Amino acid sequence: MWAVSRRRVSSSSVLGQSFRNARPSSCYSSSSNEAYAKTLVSRKGTSQVAGIVGSLGFPVGSRPLRDVISFVQRYPPIFVHTRSFSADSGELVDAVVPFMGESITDGTLASFLKHPGDRVEVDEPIAQIETDKVTIDVSSPEAGVIEQLVAKVGDTVEPGTKIAVISKSGGVTHVAPSEDKPIKEASEPSPAKAKKVETKKPKAETPPSKEKPTAPSLPPPKPSAKEPQLPPKERERRVPMTRLRKRVATRLKDSQNTFAMLTTFNEVDMTSLMKLRSDYKDAFFEKHGVKLGLMSGFVKAAVSALQNQPIVNAVIDGDDIIYRDNIDISIAVGTPKGLVVPVIRNADRMNFAEIEKGINILAKKANDGSLSIDEMAGGSFTISNGGVYGSLLSTPIINPPQSAILGMHSIVSRPMVVSGEVVPRPMMYIALTYDHRLIDGREAVFFLRRIKDVVEDPRRLLLDV
Repeated sequence: MWAVSRRRVSSSSVLGQSFRNARPSSCYSSSSNEAYAKTLVSRKGTSQVAGIVGSLGFPVGSRPLRDVISFVQRYPPIFVHTRSFSADSGELVDAVVPFMGESITDGTLASFLKHPGDRVEVDEPIAQIETDKVTIDVSSPEAGVIEQLVAKVGDTVEPGTKIAVISKSGGVTHVAPSEDKPIKEASEPSPAKAKKVETKKPKAETPPSKEKPTAPSLPPPKPSAKEPQLPPKERERRVPMTRLRKRVATRLKDSQNTFAMLTTFNEVDMTSLMKLRSDYKDAFFEKHGVKLGLMSGFVKAAVSALQNQPIVNAVIDGDDIIYRDNIDISIAVGTPKGLVVPVIRNADRMNFAEIEKGINILAKKANDGSLSIDEMAGGSFTISNGGVYGSLLSTPIINPPQSAILGMHSIVSRPMVVSGEVVPRPMMYIALTYDHRLIDGREAVFFLRRIKDVVEDPRRLLLDV
């Protein structure tokens, strides 16, 4: 598209040049030309305009104003056609940071998935933005070629910030041939110069001068025992914290400063649950297409315990206590970037297969960094399984704004007394950290005892006893 712009003459030299190059045009009326001439005279003055006209063949000051106006009327103002480089052509498209969520105002540009010259398709991710909660992809709005990367890795960006320019025509700016040559070629000497260097005779070596023997230097003073021996700086590395790690650190410290946390423990015999899993794992996988794990059994046990002790599912809000009828179980998942806690919604309405499928989907998204804000918000109770890393015993920290968290640990075969006999049994320690401002020790012990009973005898779930 061609855009028309009007240029006004602002100096005498440009005005004279315009008069010399101008040609009469029939598309402009005499009234518009006369108005332009009067405007020109009012801004420049009669003498200056007359002088310019005089340089074209009119005596300076010998013509009245009407002759000057009649001259300008015959040569109307010039209209120049110009073309915009990007906006009007529509060849270049900007890739901007999308909306990242209600509570997210900015993020850090973590990496570019595409580079200048790479071909991209519509909605193909070209960069990743790391926030304090999730990692968000920046997608290409059009198909084309990456023309330029505007932002840099590590920059703080907001929704709407331009990070790249995409050419829809697919043209890529090429480097001049002189710039493509390696620097080594410029540094190589010519054959003639190299020959001269070879023919040069080496200078005669001068005999070493006899120097006076110097007195031996004193050894450095030994540091006193009181001075600390710090490691050298070369053996240290300073790496900036990611936004997710900073967010996790802030929430954990807020939890420690806010809650009156107390932890109670118990141990669970895993024989019955492991036998149930071993007996039905093949039939379970054949029917539901997902493996039967131990997490679904603990989620069902936690649901039963929350229904028996609803105070554990409640939360303090100012001077009030909010009892929540919905049971949304948060599952703590460790990722290379940090700890995330996706939520299984309405766990009290789900069976074992639905719970296992939900956990697998959320765990995969967590490792891929594709969890959304909605998938991590609104949990009422958290389960953390440190046993997958070999933890034998721990005291988990409450995930605000919840009031309790269940910690699972590794399964270890230990000697147990069963019916008066010492037999080996697969045992697991479980821990419940709770807010003692809201939950008393009685409710906490009963809660943990219910989980122990259900895991050791899953038939209780069928009979609701």
